[in-house]
Amino acid sequence: MNLKQLEAFVWVAREGSFSGAARELYLTQPTVSAHIAALEKELGICLLKRTTKEVSLTAEGEELYVYAEQMLALEGKIRERFGKKPRAQQKPLCIAASTVPSQYLLPRIMTRFRQEYPGAQMKVLETDSAGVVGKILSRRADIGFTGTVLEKGNCVYLPFYQDELVVIAPVSDVFRKRQGKSLTEWIRKEPVILREEGSGTRKEAGRILKESGISMEELNVAASMENQETIKRSVENGMGISILSRLAAEEEIRSGRLLAFPLEEGGGRRNINIVYDRDIPLPPAAEKFIRTVKELYPAAEKKLKDL
Repeated sequence: MNLKQLEAFVWVAREGSFSGAARELYLTQPTVSAHIAALEKELGICLLKRTTKEVSLTAEGEELYVYAEQMLALEGKIRERFGKKPRAQQKPLCIAASTVPSQYLLPRIMTRFRQEYPGAQMKVLETDSAGVVGKILSRRADIGFTGTVLEKGNCVYLPFYQDELVVIAPVSDVFRKRQGKSLTEWIRKEPVILREEGSGTRKEAGRILKESGISMEELNVAASMENQETIKRSVENGMGISILSRLAAEEEIRSGRLLAFPLEEGGGRRNINIVYDRDIPLPPAAEKFIRTVKELYPAAEKKLKDL
């Protein structure tokens, strides 16, 4: 076997398809297929389960993937240490991120990262927090950013930013009169627009409300939506209230287009986390990216000291 075969195998696993791997490696699809076939023949095992819609790893493929990732990461470190330029098909750092960190935190982090490492390439996959964890565990992303913790696999969560969740409401006399009053007095009566299932914002909102004695089942849920812009516009138009990150609604709150209410006394706090798989060695680019996060958010230094 050789590194090209292992690299093709890793990318097929990451992309879930031969065509996706070929695109990332700048190879033809038959070449990628030939690399995989040669690897399976030499090892005498089936590495991939192929269907008309997707490609997934067999049990043996899952086991080999761990070793293949380690070998490619080690190759990258050797090339970096001895000043060798990476191969033309060197893969970009793949980052999976939920909506809030993707839209409001990652742009600043990625800009600093490119300033420090001008040749770095990144690929960002935006999904909800459950999707981020899924991509990490399926090896389709190197690191992730989530707004909640999901106990799945051997994921490690490193909090680096403290976010605030707020209740947003339309600007009206009814809601102005409620400012300063406890949410428990009125939130159950109002139609609520929630983020979708799998959203870290929705999960953390449920946790914070529960601490205040309010269960999600008691809410008058009018709709569930994925897009935060759609949610904000719907609230502005009087469809109902919602619970979002202050980062996402700050512009509308500051301009007076929406009213904001704290989720609980002192604010509804939740952590934004870096997440990765404990069983997979981080590639050099991921380690550098995390160092960039530490530079931008020095208060997180103690929490990230293990890296």
